[in-house]
Amino acid sequence: MIPGHTRYDHSSIESRKTYAWPGGKTLAFYIALNVEHFAFLTGRGMDPTHRGGPPTTRNFAWRDYGNRIGIWRLFQLFDELKLPASILLNSEVARLYPDIVKRIRDRGDDILGHGRTNAETLAGHWELDEKRMIDDVTSTIEKYCGVRPTGWMGPGAAESKVTPDLLKEAGYTHLLDWPVDDQPMWMRTRAGDILSVPYPLELNDAGAVINRDHTGREFADMLVDQFETLLEQSERGEPLVYCISLHGFIIGQPFRFGPFKKALLHCVNHPKKDRVWFTRAGEIADFCFRQPKGVILGS
Repeated sequence: MIPGHTRYDHSSIESRKTYAWPGGKTLAFYIALNVEHFAFLTGRGMDPTHRGGPPTTRNFAWRDYGNRIGIWRLFQLFDELKLPASILLNSEVARLYPDIVKRIRDRGDDILGHGRTNAETLAGHWELDEKRMIDDVTSTIEKYCGVRPTGWMGPGAAESKVTPDLLKEAGYTHLLDWPVDDQPMWMRTRAGDILSVPYPLELNDAGAVINRDHTGREFADMLVDQFETLLEQSERGEPLVYCISLHGFIIGQPFRFGPFKKALLHCVNHPKKDRVWFTRAGEIADFCFRQPKGVILGS
């Protein structure tokens, strides 16, 4: 037998029940802002100028730019456009950067666990060690942010075979690690079901710009093209989720920020913006939790 999993069953989009987002909206739109801290001169990371090489001081500084400059550019833009966001937060950020935590809390954004640091992933650890890492993230965010996270997006979206089980057992209700669908769906764990909220593998500045060498303008075009396609499809009775995944040290660079802002304005000021629910991942999950059995895929 070829190795497989039992987390969910196959389902084609045309065979599902239809429903609408709050207010009769057809497309849920949320921004996933990755706020990360990296270990110094060790661990994993990304470096577009020295791929595959060991971490360097220059690379650490480039990524630290996101917490010092880039993220604040994004916060200012989101405030200007009155856009909510979902914060994928390394717990080391919660511990080390109280000004970032304050801005997140002042904005009212939902906070999702995103590992301790993006210098490590959950994959490749013994189950007990992975559980300790998840517990550490949860308790640290609760201590420094004043809220216990119930949503999760792992560093690099890298899981072990038991990650969803451990998350459910730790009290998490939804996760973003599986880029398998454009609609939320329930996934099985050994402790009960957990909701998968759509999160993009490709509509992500890290994958597009750093790993695949797209320019800022090409990434902006991707944002617009994805939005137009999903909005059109959602009007045919298929409620869908549009998510943009961002990092302050990538899209917050000035030369990329300009094209990104234009793309975001295209979406926010779209002639059919009344069909769009500008929301957060946690609000999408809360909506799904309230639906009768059989409405949300996998329930």
